[in-house]
Amino acid sequence: MSEEHVSMWKHLGLNLTAHDALLKVLGDAYTDIYLAQKQRPDGMAYFDFVMSEVHGLRIKELLDEKEQGRKIIGSYCVFVPEEITLAANATLVGLCSGADFAMEEVEKYLPRNTCALIKSALGFKLGKVCPYLESADMVVGENTCDGKKKAYESLGPLLDNLYVMDLPQVKSDQGRTLLRSEYERFKVAVQDLTSVTITHESLKKAIQTVNAKRMALHRLARLRKADPVPISGLDALLANQVSFYDNPARFTESLNKICDELEKRIAANQGVSPKKNPRILMAGCPMAVPNWKLPWIVETSGAVIVGEESCVGERGIRNLTDDTGTTVDELMDAITDRYFKVDCAIFTPNSDRLNHIEEMAKDYQADGVIHYGLQFCQPYTMEAIPVENALDTKGIPSLRIETDYGMEDAGQLKTRIEAFIEMLK
Repeated sequence: MSEEHVSMWKHLGLNLTAHDALLKVLGDAYTDIYLAQKQRPDGMAYFDFVMSEVHGLRIKELLDEKEQGRKIIGSYCVFVPEEITLAANATLVGLCSGADFAMEEVEKYLPRNTCALIKSALGFKLGKVCPYLESADMVVGENTCDGKKKAYESLGPLLDNLYVMDLPQVKSDQGRTLLRSEYERFKVAVQDLTSVTITHESLKKAIQTVNAKRMALHRLARLRKADPVPISGLDALLANQVSFYDNPARFTESLNKICDELEKRIAANQGVSPKKNPRILMAGCPMAVPNWKLPWIVETSGAVIVGEESCVGERGIRNLTDDTGTTVDELMDAITDRYFKVDCAIFTPNSDRLNHIEEMAKDYQADGVIHYGLQFCQPYTMEAIPVENALDTKGIPSLRIETDYGMEDAGQLKTRIEAFIEMLK
């Protein structure tokens, strides 16, 4: 890395030794998992560059924006509306939470049997290795599950500006009212942070920007329905992951270029995996960078992943936001309606999620479903059983996987997944 990057990280207060170690592990993993793939689309070179500069040029861009008066808002969840932040002249970025870090320190704050994602989020702060977190003028937490809700009590004192958003747990009129009031409260907080008043024009433009990004991701998802599949599940996952912290307009343009290339591949009957290889739908917990273990095992075991029923996947992008409202309040209502459709496992009952998994398995011509749950993530590991039962009644083979971010169980997982894939064949 350049001296400019090192100076920038030092200015942000990163632990340079620990950060160097993290970048080395990240770089090695990316080389072994991503660059080792064959027949990748040429357009993936953009994402390779993004990952090579994930803590470099993108962070410099964010710091340049801050110098120009723009605020940076970090979040851990798809329930935080990017539309509102953009409308107030702020940039929303996803925060680091996809790998184990500083676990000994974390377990001084949180019980050992806490979900890996929650421990990771705190570990990146305690280890001082996440420049996105250190760049943020506001960090938005959300009460999706009990683990996160209590963990924010430990994270809060370590941050200058932690904002916690309450979320409903039931899809009801009262739940929708709560979400609408929370988004109004968030709008006020963002306006206070930026000293920018959100107008109808700015909110409508922000909705259109975010909708364009989602439409590009929808386009990518549709192209994965082809047989043979024109892009690997790993590369498609990477595009979804990068969408959380890249510049939205640039990301949309780059992804549409890849989709143009994939359309040509489909027309030429060119795929990344032979037609005989089983098609897998992944369902369950979100996968943030660099959580690539399970997809890598699946796609090096003779199968191809054709879709993700996940917040870092179709669940997070499924619906667009209606931009036809003529007032700020009407657009805020539309934003609420859009996010209230997200079928996160925090909701009870959650039959919509079961229906969407079944629909996706059919639409993507999946031969089987792998349900992924992080250890100690109660919402998704508990929903795994009814998901399995529902799929069984439809004659759709499924496999439940419960794991964490470590590689210690990689051999065991590979054995189970290879057996599942062989059964599908």
